Amino acid sequence: MLYWTILFFIVAVVAAVFGFGGIASASAGIAQVLFFIFLVLFVISLVMRFVRRA
Repeated sequence: MLYWTILFFIVAVVAAVFGFGGIASASAGIAQVLFFIFLVLFVISLVMRFVRRA
């Protein structure tokens, strides 16, 4: 999932450089949502790991 986040971020940067504001905004929004989903899943997996060890 982090791979897709980085991919959408790169697409957003390239689109912004070439002046495609709508595509850049949409790609940045998608990258932001995917990053937060990744972050939540990462924290959940860390908590589950500590719960299972205890």
